[in-house]
Amino acid sequence: MRSTLIDVAREAGVSAATVDRVLNNRPGVRVRTREIVFDTARRLGYIAEVKPMSAHRAADTIRLDFVLPVGTNTFIRKLNEQLGSQAALRPDIDVRIHAIEGFNPDTLAQTLRDLHGHTQGVGLIALDHPTVREAIRELSTNDIKVVTLATDILHVPRVAYVGIDNRQAGRLAGHVVGRLLGTEAPGKVAMFAGSLSYRGHQEREMGFRHILAEEFPKLEIVELREMGDDRERAYSEATTLLDRHRDLAAIYNIGAGNQGIAQAMREHNKESDIVFIGHELTEGTKRFLLDGTMDAVIDQNPRVEAREALNILTHSVRGLPYEGHPPRLHLILKENIPEV
Repeated sequence: MRSTLIDVAREAGVSAATVDRVLNNRPGVRVRTREIVFDTARRLGYIAEVKPMSAHRAADTIRLDFVLPVGTNTFIRKLNEQLGSQAALRPDIDVRIHAIEGFNPDTLAQTLRDLHGHTQGVGLIALDHPTVREAIRELSTNDIKVVTLATDILHVPRVAYVGIDNRQAGRLAGHVVGRLLGTEAPGKVAMFAGSLSYRGHQEREMGFRHILAEEFPKLEIVELREMGDDRERAYSEATTLLDRHRDLAAIYNIGAGNQGIAQAMREHNKESDIVFIGHELTEGTKRFLLDGTMDAVIDQNPRVEAREALNILTHSVRGLPYEGHPPRLHLILKENIPEV
């Protein structure tokens, strides 16, 4: 027998009225409750009865577009997957994801302009560049709502920024490096960044530099290398770095490319000698924590970022208030690795 709305309510532990509000995307239900109801409806097979409603509600369906860079960045790939899987459970939205070359501002700006007349809301991981800022302003002029993801752009008419405090993340990385190396011993520290055209990477760098200058002045930053969030380039840059600074004490990787850096460290037999801090808990960084190559990972949750971006955009398009629940920083060590 096919499950009913009452079955969904009973299994989810809510009222039938709450289930009806959630499945018809009416306001007044907490985000977590919505997630539980959708998960239960899908598990019981009831969601199949809900999705066809979008056919006669086509006029109410909101078109959203997300513009994300391509490359070997595992966090962005997970964010892409989360946007797709969460959107598939929402009969009220039509989500399309555009993958573009990650470090070309002109390509990004043109992609945003091409969305005029085809979308009601846009989420993007964006370079902080004049052509990109102007393209965002043009979207707003056409009443298209915009949220920035993972890295922010200031002085543009966006609805919200969805992501962690990147300056705080950089300070946290610096604090961990300093505490692990000690306050008295001098040491050389290197930094890697995907691209400082991302404001988020700039903010992490500034936070890291400031806390080392304030609390660990004997630690010297000897290199800052950009490697385009590319695994092979990260390996090449790290190999050159380790050849040049054989007494290197620590590495802070601001962006992606942890696998390339780890490979270079292993080939130089430095995985036990160098403090290595990076970002985003993935199967790869989990493995590096367990074998001691990495000492700590600063994580943000792509599931939360996807959920918040979808909710903020849909509420903004409808002119409804929304109380956001931004992602939090998590410091992951070998002893507290959660399930990836």
